[in-house]
Amino acid sequence: MHNSPNSLAFNDGWQYAPAPESTDHISLEKQFDLFIGGKFVAPEEGRYFETINPATEEQIASVGLATQTDVDRAVKAARKAFAGPWSKMKAAERGKYIYRIARMLQERSREFAVIESLDGGKPIRESRDIDIPLAAAHFFYYAGWADKLEYAFPGRNVAALGVAGQIIPWNFPLLMAAWKIAPALACGNTVVLKPAESTPLTALKLAEIVQEAGLPPGVVNIVTGAGETGAAIVNHADVDKVAFTGSTEVGRIIQRALAGTSKKYTLELGGKAANIIFADAAIDQAVEGIVNGIFFNQGHVCCAGSRLFVQESAVDEVVRKLKDRMETLIIGDPLDKNTDIGAINSAGQLETIESYLSLGREEGAEMYQSSCAVPERGYWCRPTIFTGVSQSNRIVQEEIFGPVLAIQTFRTLEEGLSKANNTPYGLSGGVWTDKGAKIFKMTQKLRAGVVWANTFNKFDPTSPFGGYKESGVGREGGLHGLDAYLKLEAR
Repeated sequence: MHNSPNSLAFNDGWQYAPAPESTDHISLEKQFDLFIGGKFVAPEEGRYFETINPATEEQIASVGLATQTDVDRAVKAARKAFAGPWSKMKAAERGKYIYRIARMLQERSREFAVIESLDGGKPIRESRDIDIPLAAAHFFYYAGWADKLEYAFPGRNVAALGVAGQIIPWNFPLLMAAWKIAPALACGNTVVLKPAESTPLTALKLAEIVQEAGLPPGVVNIVTGAGETGAAIVNHADVDKVAFTGSTEVGRIIQRALAGTSKKYTLELGGKAANIIFADAAIDQAVEGIVNGIFFNQGHVCCAGSRLFVQESAVDEVVRKLKDRMETLIIGDPLDKNTDIGAINSAGQLETIESYLSLGREEGAEMYQSSCAVPERGYWCRPTIFTGVSQSNRIVQEEIFGPVLAIQTFRTLEEGLSKANNTPYGLSGGVWTDKGAKIFKMTQKLRAGVVWANTFNKFDPTSPFGGYKESGVGREGGLHGLDAYLKLEAR
């Protein structure tokens, strides 16, 4: 430990010296073009937009802005590849390409982790230890399924859909790309993918890997842009499948656009996850689960545990220990290995979060924020909890997508279950108790697609992920992730 002026101090006086991850080993162009037909090509209209480092507000690179014409070029390239080499290739050979992507991603994991943190603002520990390894794991997992589809769906004929249009969000840029591309390729489809406009860089670096791995031109195409680019993909007549991860509002628009068409679709949308702590739970473990579920990821997770329900007899202990733990959290440079909480992804998202903080106070809730210092430049929000909230409060019902936690109490299991299900969302949830019977009863009746027991925010490529109600349609991951990219017919 050192006491340098740049050190970050805890309340007890101990300090960590800065431990920044080097950027010397990464390769970033000043300008990125679109990736179409196996090559990087300039956008038709020659327009570019900036991607910004949210921790410094400095430009990282300029990125091509794809128009309808560019999307049409990408879809044509994908269709040509599907009709040509990709669909005619033996499934085992397709699997080798996917496996090669996974290996190359592993080899360049340090570079990808740094770029992910630079572009998205998340702590390097999360990028390094979760995002990049899990992205590689998805490619490994689906590489193994490529030549085993008939075993995955016994008694049924399987066939690829064709061209998959995929739109991913800014919270897990590379992982969401892997989440969608890997199963699509394993099933024999080709892909046109649009990353979020604020975090396009790791998807474009993934395009480099696709190119180096030698995939036939047009199998994977990556077009960058904003909402209009995504709409051009969704509405394109030659796209057979749409996969979207993002807001419920945009998901509704996509559903309406696809109504009456033959396109298959999966929508992974918003969430307002309930984390339910019983008095008999291991409280210290539960508190760490709360922090992991809402603060370490800046709340930038659709399945973040943003609603906390604590059994009444344990609430004082949980809140006290939670506040103590919040005071130890370090907010700052995402590339510093000591950092627990990085930058908010964009100025617009920070503005949204701050509007909800004001709203929570106006609704009569009591707000507590950690006392940690935040950098002068960049987009930052201290970890925040609200107590004294009711079910009708907007900070309880609406997705904030920030490090903001609303705390309520319950007395009986039935009351906790009723409150947890009282939301338009149903993506995920968590239960903390030392009684197996409570776990089974709660998990059977929680209206959420994913429920964790005595842990939170744990993912694996073998497990399906998706929600109920306004949290989406369909599942991704595991065998369910294959189903979404296949035509299945009885033999």
